[in-house]
Amino acid sequence: MNHKKIILFDGVCNFCNYWVNFVLKRDRKNLFLFAALQSKAGQEFLTKLNLSTTNFDTFILIDGDSFQTKSDAAISIASNLSGWPKVLLVGRIIPRFLRNFIYDLIAKNRYKIFGKRESCRIPTKDEKEKFLD
Repeated sequence: MNHKKIILFDGVCNFCNYWVNFVLKRDRKNLFLFAALQSKAGQEFLTKLNLSTTNFDTFILIDGDSFQTKSDAAISIASNLSGWPKVLLVGRIIPRFLRNFIYDLIAKNRYKIFGKRESCRIPTKDEKEKFLD
């Protein structure tokens, strides 16, 4: 099996699920796997990485033995997608503290702005191989 990058996301967040769909459609190299932070697999990764198992205000990109969060993770994911999302790489010129301030502002208000699901996303039959757990 090729080396896969794992994206941990808030499974009940509508905004987060939008971005999961966004990545799924553009992952032409089949690099990414997904797990909700709330899932068994997500909780195991969080524990292994010594990260909070109750704070879901960021998504996490795991690449081998390393991981990234917030805007660094978003830029890294964009660098692996096909097409116009590569435009997001311009974000590298913005200082991390400013990128993460904006990220945190959106994350803090994501349920108010975009809504929340009652339960975690259930992958479709076609998506099942891309989701852990």
